[in-house]
Amino acid sequence: MNPRLLPLLALFAVGVALVWLSPSDNFGAWSLAPALITIVVCFLTRNVLLALFFGVVSGGLIAGEYNLVRAYLVPSLGTESYAQILLVYLWALGGLLGLWSVNGGAQYFAQRVGDIAIRSRISAKVFAWFLGILFHQGGTISTVLAGTTVRPVSDKHKVSHEELAYIVDSTASPVATIIPLNVWPIYVAGLILIEPMRAWVPDEASAIQLFYSAIPFNFYAIFAVAMTLLLAVDRLPLFGTPMAKAIARVANTGELDDPDDSPLLDSELSDSEPVSGYDASLIDFFAPIGTLMAFCIVPLAQGGSPMVFEGFAAAVVVAVLVSVARGLEIGVAIDGFVSGVKSMTVGALVIALAVTLATVSSSLGTAEYVVSQTAGLFTAYPAALPGLLTVVSMFIAFSIGSAWGTYAVMFPLALPIAFTVSADPVYAAVCFGALLGGGVFGDNCSPISDTTILTSLACGADVMAHVRTQLPLAMIAALLSVICSTCVAFVVA
Repeated sequence: MNPRLLPLLALFAVGVALVWLSPSDNFGAWSLAPALITIVVCFLTRNVLLALFFGVVSGGLIAGEYNLVRAYLVPSLGTESYAQILLVYLWALGGLLGLWSVNGGAQYFAQRVGDIAIRSRISAKVFAWFLGILFHQGGTISTVLAGTTVRPVSDKHKVSHEELAYIVDSTASPVATIIPLNVWPIYVAGLILIEPMRAWVPDEASAIQLFYSAIPFNFYAIFAVAMTLLLAVDRLPLFGTPMAKAIARVANTGELDDPDDSPLLDSELSDSEPVSGYDASLIDFFAPIGTLMAFCIVPLAQGGSPMVFEGFAAAVVVAVLVSVARGLEIGVAIDGFVSGVKSMTVGALVIALAVTLATVSSSLGTAEYVVSQTAGLFTAYPAALPGLLTVVSMFIAFSIGSAWGTYAVMFPLALPIAFTVSADPVYAAVCFGALLGGGVFGDNCSPISDTTILTSLACGADVMAHVRTQLPLAMIAALLSVICSTCVAFVVA
């Protein structure tokens, strides 16, 4: 028997036992099993699809829902959020990449930028870091924009895909919480405008102001962004971490990925050459990117929300029109679009199972269970409260793969405790920043997070290779953030 099958058979046996041992109504600690099984299988097999499947199946066994398709898969895939991810981030992104593969727009941009500003691996990585800051809408849009824009440049200068994915991922959501010119403050404000908070946060303006006041105390995001810059300039101590091995590999062999990895970006798309007879231009790259950015920035400037989904659709249309107007045959443009969409098949499957696992965890009450088990610690140690909030938020976000899902649970429960413990507004801001940072950590590092998956896809990396190389560095940022928030809370509590 193949030794690699033994852990899977053991997990299957555990799953069968869950049918007989799990409670019928109050799942308690059993609610953690699907997420934990998924994460364990991810690291054992390095196969995210298989791990997500095990997680979904184990959740169904625990809940007694044996018809997984009807109970979880159909409700998850029929949601508006999954439709947006599938149609916009995967198909529109894939179509745009496919168009660039035939008209050479991205390759031409990479060549021009390389000739003008990028002379080395360091400057390529700094460029990636700068784009992560520039595209600070947070989450999926930032990772998709930054990753797809810089990857041709970084590939040319032999930046490993693990390095690129870390820089892109750890500037996306973290930057969105410290440069909040986006929808994050509005979303969080809606979570804390509840009756128990009315005495301290009476209206939306007060809630948004609380978000802004917490920015200096969002230590995880600050350390995460700073560490990516240090990595970009080759000044981050790595001490034999998996990231150090990835850097050594690309230096010694020139391989952007480990030979055993399975990058999500199809090689047919990433290695394709533009069609002959078409002269690529900067407009082939900047017209669709500029369209997308306009749909995001203009509404923000007018006090509204970024039109991300409309922007992606318009960007694809503009890319086709510009290419055809400049001489590309319409049939070739459509074929490029279709080829790009097909290249996203694996990514679509991974996202589908990740969304389904989130539904499973929600139905089992995973996040609520974690909070109920730790609530006593929140009030017992005032100076330690921000650090505890960081750790609990990290655990929940890593387990469910969502920063916003973590915020939906943690902010309404934890902030009233913070205001009750201390009347000092700085203390409340520190606790607020701890919640923000903890949620972002899980969004960065969880192998079941849509941001993690889309970062890997956009940067051409293997999902688990990205997780393995980023997690130790993110843990350092998290540890530093816990120390800092604890020290500040000790002074003001």
